[in-house]
Amino acid sequence: MNIHIIEGSPGCTVAREGGAVAVIVDALRASATVAALLDAGATEILAVREVDEAFAARGDWSDALLYGERGGLPPAGFDHGNSPAEAVHAVGRRVVFTTTTGAGRLVEAWGAPALLMGAPTNATAAVRAALDRAAATGTNIVIVPAGLMGDPAFDAQEDWVAAVVLARRALEEAQARGLDARIAEGQDAYNHWLPRIEAEGIEALFQSAPHAEKLRRIRKESDIPLCAQVDTVSAVPVGQSRHPLGVVLRRV
Repeated sequence: MNIHIIEGSPGCTVAREGGAVAVIVDALRASATVAALLDAGATEILAVREVDEAFAARGDWSDALLYGERGGLPPAGFDHGNSPAEAVHAVGRRVVFTTTTGAGRLVEAWGAPALLMGAPTNATAAVRAALDRAAATGTNIVIVPAGLMGDPAFDAQEDWVAAVVLARRALEEAQARGLDARIAEGQDAYNHWLPRIEAEGIEALFQSAPHAEKLRRIRKESDIPLCAQVDTVSAVPVGQSRHPLGVVLRRV
């Protein structure tokens, strides 16, 4: 079993066209928020690319709460933002979710044999779910650091750090299961980030990421340590069906 780490749209394409399990990693903050929403008791989540699509989705999801962000803050008319701290408001509710990058990557990767979201917050559960699906279908895994939609040159340090955390967990879990797994594409990045993770810690690397500075500017810095915690939730968001406007996620 090969585990690839490929950023952004290319990673989504490799998973979709190559028939591999896709794990979308938008570490600050979409992956952590969606996992927290489902862990808190949201019944299902419709991820859409655009704000106007989120409002349009209320045509047949009239009871849904709108969660998401543009520029890090909830768009006008939304119920809540893109923060794991706000997940408690979604207990027993459906959610329509849109963010600058993470929600769009889910839509891009739809068509892969399995589509999941992973973060440090659900790392162990996410890699176990990914390995289950890859082993059952005889496929590989593509971990997709989300990057920044529309700017492939953006330094998404936190997404790479989180992706390497997941890749390492996946290798450890595969070994425990007696599976032959290796890092294929992305080995250089894995070798670069793993010693830094061990030396500096996940939160410090999240705090020094360019995106963290954006969050500090809009006074959302409290989300950074929340998203850097490991295994604080057990929910794994999994793409269940294609909606005309996006992708429906439920928990496993």
